[in-house]
Amino acid sequence: MSLAFFLLTLGTISLVAGIALAFNIRDAAGAATRYAAANAELAMHARGDLGTPKRVMSKQVYRYLGAVLALAGLVLTLGGLLELAF
Repeated sequence: MSLAFFLLTLGTISLVAGIALAFNIRDAAGAATRYAAANAELAMHARGDLGTPKRVMSKQVYRYLGAVLALAGLVLTLGGLLELAF
């Protein structure tokens, strides 16, 4: 029974986070892009490079990753429901 609750909890959290990122709710993809840029800038400053950081991923890539995360969360949630049912 504990595996079912673990899968349901993890799946639901992944599903909600993936949907928020995929549908860009409250500019979640933009926030992820800004966070990555700030992190890259801090890493460059730590190395002594004072130039501008290069953008690695755009908002659209984060939205696609959010869709993949939502799909994985849906699979985990359905697996937890099946485990709970049987």
